[in-house]
Amino acid sequence: MALVQWAYEVAEDKLAAPLPRRWAHVQGVARQARRLRVVAGADAEVLEAAAVLHDVGYAPDLVDTGFHPIDGAVYLAHIEAPERLVHLVAHHSFATYEAELRGLSERMTAYHDEGGPVRDALWCCDLTTSPDGETVKADERIAEIKQRYGPDHLVTRFITGAAPELLAAVERTERRLAEVEAG
Repeated sequence: MALVQWAYEVAEDKLAAPLPRRWAHVQGVARQARRLRVVAGADAEVLEAAAVLHDVGYAPDLVDTGFHPIDGAVYLAHIEAPERLVHLVAHHSFATYEAELRGLSERMTAYHDEGGPVRDALWCCDLTTSPDGETVKADERIAEIKQRYGPDHLVTRFITGAAPELLAAVERTERRLAEVEAG
């Protein structure tokens, strides 16, 4: 639990005052991670810590590239966060694809995308949490992102292109959860 407590302290310090809505979102994503602890098994603590820290790169004093997964990963590496946590934050919610659209693919090569249940669960947690921290359906979240950014924005192009992979991660996670709960 020490890792999760540390993650909350870091995220709260960086997000709560300057970005209260973002702070509400990451707290909601963390609640989803706690719900999915059984899917992550022995990696449940890593999942929750990654959920809490996934958007730390939005903190105004951390912005460098303007792409929060990279900016967050750089910061976490700088403060000597566990390497796996750094990589999960860098690759959350199919960030590789958005990095490509932003011309930042080369920067992403410093971070490994582990794939698998923990990564999928992190993506699921993010995609099923509204900007205000409420639980939503993944397709509703995608629609909200498109509306918020508008039809011509890069983020809209990203979420449109990424939707099949993101929804597949949600589906895999929900299947894993059902299998665990079934016995």
